[in-house]
Amino acid sequence: MADKGAPMDYKAHNQTFAGFVTLIKVGTIASALVGLLVVILIAPK
Repeated sequence: MADKGAPMDYKAHNQTFAGFVTLIKVGTIASALVGLLVVILIAPK
């Protein structure tokens, strides 16, 4: 029978996924703030 390899490391998987989700949240907020700053700076006064 073929060797299926090591079992999933769920703890490491969950930590990696949580880090990814946090990165997406922070990145989205940072991008929105930068976009707002650009609009404010180039808007006619």
